[in-house]
Amino acid sequence: MKCPYCGFGQDRVVDSRESKEADSIRRRRECEKCGRRFTTYERIDEIPYMVVKKDGRRERFDRQKVLNGLLRACEKRPVPSSTLESIVDSVESFLVDAPERERTTREIGELIMQHLKGLDTVAYIRFASVYRDFKDVREFKQELEDLLEGHRTRKGKTQQG
Repeated sequence: MKCPYCGFGQDRVVDSRESKEADSIRRRRECEKCGRRFTTYERIDEIPYMVVKKDGRRERFDRQKVLNGLLRACEKRPVPSSTLESIVDSVESFLVDAPERERTTREIGELIMQHLKGLDTVAYIRFASVYRDFKDVREFKQELEDLLEGHRTRKGKTQQG
């Protein structure tokens, strides 16, 4: 394992633990050259889960890519990183449940937006604007109006109940 700080190829394992789900092993390592510590995760290498893109291409599912999109959408928002991790876990579980080991980007994007909608409306709109690729301001405005209408409907039900 290469040290992420100095690039040296030798380290020692300081601590190993199984994840809560028992599907990966977390290892704390210490570089033998610079002495800095870093964490690695080991997962079982299996048949990859595939994502079907809008144009029909198939691509391997990339957890980090999903997490990066969420991080961008939630930048400067009060959303804990643990919550983002759980959203990515939920997307991964959604893929695992697919009989063909693949899902469309549309299905994955909608699932992420469902999570964000109840979590943080600004993050939801940011994610939706990239995911839905709004062509003009009218499409963006329509999405905002739909979101606001959903909030009004929920408020009305709460006040009546």
